[in-house]
Amino acid sequence: TAQEEATEVVLRVKDSGIGITRDILPHVFELFTQGPRTLDRSQGGLGIGLSLASKLVELHGGTIAAESRGAGLGSEFSVRLPRSNPGTVVPESILESFDERTANGYRVLVVDDNADATDSMVSLLSLEGYDTRAAYTGFQGITVATGFRPHAVILDIGLPGMNGYEVAQRLRLDATHAGIVLIALTGYGQESDRVRTQDAGFDLHLVKPVKTENLQRMMKTLLEAVRQPM
Repeated sequence: TAQEEATEVVLRVKDSGIGITRDILPHVFELFTQGPRTLDRSQGGLGIGLSLASKLVELHGGTIAAESRGAGLGSEFSVRLPRSNPGTVVPESILESFDERTANGYRVLVVDDNADATDSMVSLLSLEGYDTRAAYTGFQGITVATGFRPHAVILDIGLPGMNGYEVAQRLRLDATHAGIVLIALTGYGQESDRVRTQDAGFDLHLVKPVKTENLQRMMKTLLEAVRQPM
């Protein structure tokens, strides 16, 4: 359904599906957040779509919200967007903010064997102004990095053929990638896993799910700390 209000247009999407439990509801727009899968729903989502939707709505000056009475009781999503008037002039402050965000010039490579997750992450980072590339295997990650020369690499650990530890070690041994920021984004979160990523040369170990804003804030902090032209 869609309706006009005083200053907004409100689009509501309602379903009678599996619903959202109370513990998940406050986090549905966070990156990689997913509810439990059932036997009849083996192929679930990636936990990226709602985060991406939130960013897109935000870029248009709107808000998005989710409601559900609980498991099995369906869900409702509401998107609120400001109404536009003919001849509306975009304030300079918004244009300046957009220019600042898209002019950071940082190159980011995302390496993950889940193609959908990788492509969605690339889209998400592109919305924030990063120059992004994708790779779906460790070997491909090394190849892309050679030509692309990224400032940062977001790297999955459980890659086929050459795992994330090996990719990180190879990048660290290559002098052309001096100053590169390596971020492990993985489902492995035990202390032994963190020790292994540190030993392999990673700067940061993040466990899925992770908030988009946290990922970007920490990546920006690391990038500004090295600030090495590549």
